[in-house]
Amino acid sequence: MTRSWIVLLVVGAAACAPAGARPIEPRVGDDTCAQCRMTLLSIATAAQIAAPGLEPVVFDDLGCLRGYLRAHPLPPDAAVFVADHRTGRWLDARNAILTRAAVRTPMDSRVIAHADRESRDGDPDALHGDPLTVEWLLQPEKNKGMP
Repeated sequence: MTRSWIVLLVVGAAACAPAGARPIEPRVGDDTCAQCRMTLLSIATAAQIAAPGLEPVVFDDLGCLRGYLRAHPLPPDAAVFVADHRTGRWLDARNAILTRAAVRTPMDSRVIAHADRESRDGDPDALHGDPLTVEWLLQPEKNKGMP
């Protein structure tokens, strides 16, 4: 890969999230969910809100993130990150593929995220799941009737 392509990839990745908003590595077994107050049990179902100069807000279940966003506006320059259920890697929630699957999650939302189709298709927990839109997660006030 040429140097110019590498620069374009780095710049493109940085443009996906607001400047300065970066995910943290939550401490499984120590950090608690901002919505349900349960201890974080796994990165695979976790999410977080990050904003420059503010403490990150961590969630143990994507349903908890959705509930939190119903009651709290995002701070300026905030970014929402979700973990890829299969790999545990953090990704900008706006780019996630969401699935309501037949899998247990901490608060039983059964919603899991993946970075792309390849990750989703490689995750046996996502098989036969129902797709959800990113708007379902990030704009819950517009999707009140949806579970």
